[in-house]
Amino acid sequence: MDSNTNALNWFEIPVTDMQRAKHFYQVVLGIHMEDMDMPGMQMAMFPYEMNSGKLSGALVKSDYHHPSKDGVIVYLNANPDMTETLKRIESEHGEVVMPKTKISDEIGYMAFFIDSEGNRIALHSQG
Repeated sequence: MDSNTNALNWFEIPVTDMQRAKHFYQVVLGIHMEDMDMPGMQMAMFPYEMNSGKLSGALVKSDYHHPSKDGVIVYLNANPDMTETLKRIESEHGEVVMPKTKISDEIGYMAFFIDSEGNRIALHSQG
């Protein structure tokens, strides 16, 4: 792998109820998600710029995707400060399982939550 290449280029968050999960993430992150279907796979895309080289991902419902709080941890951008995002997680019936925690002055803060589908997800912000 080229040293200037990101190690991560896509992520998928497994869901069992697409409408519930899409609503949860749209409200919590204050975004709009576009639907996209493939054979045997229902997706809701996180915002992205086509051919920009920026990382993005999707909520995905299929026979191959199973929500879990014990799998890979995805860090979602909650800049500039995750405080309001954490409040919205709780108001949308998610669960904050690790509160806003300082990593370092240079890196910022992190937190873990359980989403509407039972996945453990992380947030990162500078403030």
